[in-house]
Amino acid sequence: MNKFISIIILLFFGMSCSSSEKKKVTPKATITTTKKVKKVKKKSVLLEEPKIVLDEKNAIPFLFEYQKQDLPDRVKISTRFGEIILELFDEAPYHKANFIYLTRLGYFNDTFFHRVVPNFVIQGGNSDHPNTSKKRRLIGRYLLPPDVKKGLKHHRGILSMPSSEMDNPHRLASPYEFFIVQQKGGAYHLDGNYTPFGKVVQGMEVVDAICAQAIDSREAPMENIRMQVSILEK
Repeated sequence: MNKFISIIILLFFGMSCSSSEKKKVTPKATITTTKKVKKVKKKSVLLEEPKIVLDEKNAIPFLFEYQKQDLPDRVKISTRFGEIILELFDEAPYHKANFIYLTRLGYFNDTFFHRVVPNFVIQGGNSDHPNTSKKRRLIGRYLLPPDVKKGLKHHRGILSMPSSEMDNPHRLASPYEFFIVQQKGGAYHLDGNYTPFGKVVQGMEVVDAICAQAIDSREAPMENIRMQVSILEK
């Protein structure tokens, strides 16, 4: 009887060991995790989203309110030739507000000094890059009226705004472009037709260097003169 019980105990013990060993070699289930795919936000061509899309009706009211802020007075244009520091005039509030607004949006970044007239002016704010057109569509289509009653003159180093190439008997200004007078002695024949709204206070040698670049028959520099424009905060 004792022998029979011993055999049963041995068999039970052997089964337990076998079961234990099986547990050890049993593979663990593979847990598959689904990776979260990050949605890549499309990078905007502007530094900030425009407040509104500007047009002929709302541009002046918008700039009227915008110029009431304590706007900075100076901006910096960076080029491969060096930096140009501009001081903007309070006497031309709409043109100043427009330039500050476009600079804060990042409109001028990677545009060119696209027109150079030797011994006269350098003109900037345009380029043949598709992003420039995209920026203009996002900001809006509008013109600025001339502000020529303050007696501001086109001295050498003056920052002014060209008129639109559209049918434009009233010399309405193209808000996306600007020119700097390089001519020694000034360009006073422009007075009364264009709006001076700032002046070069540092970097006139850079203006001279840009104005000395080789150009083609359209007065476009043979090599692109790219710019970055930033605000110099008070």
